[in-house]
Amino acid sequence: MKTYFRLIFFFVITTMNSQNITFKTPDFLQKGDTILIVSPAGIIKQQDAIQKAKETFENWGYNVSIGDAVFNEYHHFAGTDDERSKDFQWALDHPTAKVIWCARGGYGSVRIIDQLDFNNFAKHPKWIVGYSDITVFHNQLHNLGFQSIHAPMPINFKENYLAIEESIEQLHYILQGNLPHYKIRSNPSNKSGTCKGVLVGGNLTILENMIGTNSCFSTKNKILFIEEIGEYKYHIDRLLRALDRKGYFEECAGLVVGNFTDTKKNYPEFGQTIEEIILSLVEKYNIPVLFDFPAGHELKNLGLIFGSEIYMEIDKNNSSIQFIK
Repeated sequence: MKTYFRLIFFFVITTMNSQNITFKTPDFLQKGDTILIVSPAGIIKQQDAIQKAKETFENWGYNVSIGDAVFNEYHHFAGTDDERSKDFQWALDHPTAKVIWCARGGYGSVRIIDQLDFNNFAKHPKWIVGYSDITVFHNQLHNLGFQSIHAPMPINFKENYLAIEESIEQLHYILQGNLPHYKIRSNPSNKSGTCKGVLVGGNLTILENMIGTNSCFSTKNKILFIEEIGEYKYHIDRLLRALDRKGYFEECAGLVVGNFTDTKKNYPEFGQTIEEIILSLVEKYNIPVLFDFPAGHELKNLGLIFGSEIYMEIDKNNSSIQFIK
């Protein structure tokens, strides 16, 4: 069965990378629906945060179930690879749940992605929600033709709720079936213009790590989103150049740059800002570039629907991203 599934998967990737695809939209949340919390990556030390996330959505009228392995501990991870993949498979196969909410990122999703079977998920699609290391699943779902949501995770409830309230309520807004229309002040480094395309992307390190694997996607005529945390500028430059060599920027219709958080200093100094590093690579492609979109590893982490078509408009003073389907 797994061999058969892999053959189908390769066919899907080849087909999707060569033509326009309408991505499947999972059912949106209604009161009484079920949300599943799983932890496919790093260990959970702040169990209270997970419980607060559960209570918040239960108070909004939903049923929330926590996977058996979420609070397991195995060295760096929330349980062994087998425990985490079993938990995630349980969520994928669940016949009635509407959302799979990843408890946190960190590292570990790539260790289980090839153990997972998405056949039952395809029969009962669900919103998979998360960011950072969860980019592994966003990439895989993109190649399978399903939308997913880049948004806060239960671990973020370790923060004062007032600090994350806007982002959590925005996630709830999207899960109820509302398409966001974001407006932000323009960064002087932006490259003005307009473009339309399907939104793809995620964490820069993970995107580079997926090159050459089954989870690598085409950016042709799509709008690419990137964000990062805790990296040296020279390493960010290295990651971006790997994407450039793959053709990510040459083929895409536009670029959205989210938060680059806690960037480490180089000694000697690297000599360029994040904006300058990115523009030095993409300026030859003449695509619109939007900096400072509030998504990534910050308290304000606005939801993005990967696999959804967006219209992006960038001018000198204000910029906007409108989800159109």
